[in-house]
Amino acid sequence: MNKEEEKNMGTAQNYTEEFKRQIVELLGVGKSVSEIAREYRVTKPTIRGWAKRYGKSGEFGAEANRSEGERELRTLQKENRQLRMENDMHRQPKFGQNKFSTPGKK
Repeated sequence: MNKEEEKNMGTAQNYTEEFKRQIVELLGVGKSVSEIAREYRVTKPTIRGWAKRYGKSGEFGAEANRSEGERELRTLQKENRQLRMENDMHRQPKFGQNKFSTPGKK
């Protein structure tokens, strides 16, 4: 392990993709989760999670590991939020009007 890999072992959010891939490859050649956790100071649940995610798609990113249905749901949720925001903006009184005035009347 080089110094860069040692530096990236501090927290889960700092592990590089390459480091994660190497850990998963160690599982593939027969090293146990316990051995890897002890040697590289990574928690067992973290290692298992990497193996599960990487095994699904060959990538670690959450987006790559979502099903088609999950991706579609997220897209629809984003659209819904955007439409709600636009709707709220149209309901707001225009500058210089209070919420009780009628448009076109003074």
